[in-house]
Amino acid sequence: MFNKNRRGVVFAAGGALAASAMGDMAWAAPPDRKLGYAIVGLGSYGLGVIIPQFKNCRNSRLVALVSGDPAKAKRVAQEYGVPDKNIYNYDNYDEIRNNPDIDIVYVCLPVSMHAEYTIRAAKAGKHVLCEKPMAVSSAECEAMIAACRQAGKKLMIGYRCHFEPYNLEAVRLARSGAIGKLRYFRSEHGFTFNDPNAWRLKKALAGGGSMMDIGIYALNAARYMTGEEPVAVYAQETTDRNDPRFREVEDRIGFQLEFPSGVIGSCMSMYSANQNHILLMGDKGRIEMEPATGYYGNRMWIGNGREKEVTPPPGPGATQWAGQLDHMAQCVLQNREPIVGGEEGLRDLRIIEGIYRSAREQKRVVLKA
Repeated sequence: MFNKNRRGVVFAAGGALAASAMGDMAWAAPPDRKLGYAIVGLGSYGLGVIIPQFKNCRNSRLVALVSGDPAKAKRVAQEYGVPDKNIYNYDNYDEIRNNPDIDIVYVCLPVSMHAEYTIRAAKAGKHVLCEKPMAVSSAECEAMIAACRQAGKKLMIGYRCHFEPYNLEAVRLARSGAIGKLRYFRSEHGFTFNDPNAWRLKKALAGGGSMMDIGIYALNAARYMTGEEPVAVYAQETTDRNDPRFREVEDRIGFQLEFPSGVIGSCMSMYSANQNHILLMGDKGRIEMEPATGYYGNRMWIGNGREKEVTPPPGPGATQWAGQLDHMAQCVLQNREPIVGGEEGLRDLRIIEGIYRSAREQKRVVLKA
């Protein structure tokens, strides 16, 4: 189904979607082998989304918590059966090295903390799954990769959509020639952010605004849907600095990506409007997804419009999060590299840096290979 040419090789490097569609995720560890995860950060994502997913996993289990709030940590530990001895805070975090229950650390912290807690986990002898964006800069990404490599530990980035059925099916359809030769990609990702005190609106904590948070979905999708790496970008920022939400970070940023084959990717990231959409235009038809990368309720159509809705086959896990958690565990058990490893996060950050530079300098920026 996939050509083993340069385009296919680049796509395979782009993440789990290629390998999954090719059946490469069929390898799985025995269901009775479960590796232990420590969740670092009990915010809305770590506590509200990730921790409840362990019940859907075959090869992963929750064994430890790291939190700056001891009362919350104790309450969560009691609810999910985590022993008190496996509760850590940010000061004694390095003591995880002495806990054989912990195989993998999942970093669910503000972006500015990703590098520190990934590097400390690697030095403590633990494998790391880190949320996206990987870090606030490509330099931090490189340091994280180097630390895990030096420690002989695996590093994976939390690109959940690489395990999501609709995205997997969209890639399969595009590769099958169902819409002919791909000519154009479009994606708008955004939501209305109304809390001016949220950490995501603080540049020191988030590294940027909507581009770092929700825009990375559009960027990463442009790469895995086209199967190519962009060679140039032109971006434009539109932010009302009188709005108290956007005193430090950007609201809307539109960016156009140029790909080697001639495909153009047109993307929009925003914190002042709700949208979640992907469109692939080929010379024989189109694939449209809306919502495209949601937690639930994604939909997809193929053809010349929305006359034919597609229901995809199941993904590699019971849910996209379970598939992601188990993939990391399987990589450790079978000594294989994660399909969305540290290099995937680094590639996105390098492009994001190019997007910010283009918007700042108001010119086309050629991206390094």
